Amino acid sequence: MSTRAWLAVLWPSFLAACFLELLVFALVDPIDLHWGGDGAGMNRQGIYTLSFFAFWAVAACACALTLAFLLKPPIEELTRSPD
Repeated sequence: MSTRAWLAVLWPSFLAACFLELLVFALVDPIDLHWGGDGAGMNRQGIYTLSFFAFWAVAACACALTLAFLLKPPIEELTRSPD
């Protein structure tokens, strides 16, 4: 994968992760999060950090799928003989 393709995946996914982080934590206090009955066991900054990287990973997967499947040329164009 070229540098341009990496940037096409990572930059928009970074921006999406920033937006999701702002949106989610404007509505949710990280200290109030509970998994399996107990608290998260982390301070706010740790939860912010882990959630940001989780949001970034999910958004990067979505961008990579877009790059891989939606931006490649249709098979007809690849198999068509030149006129």
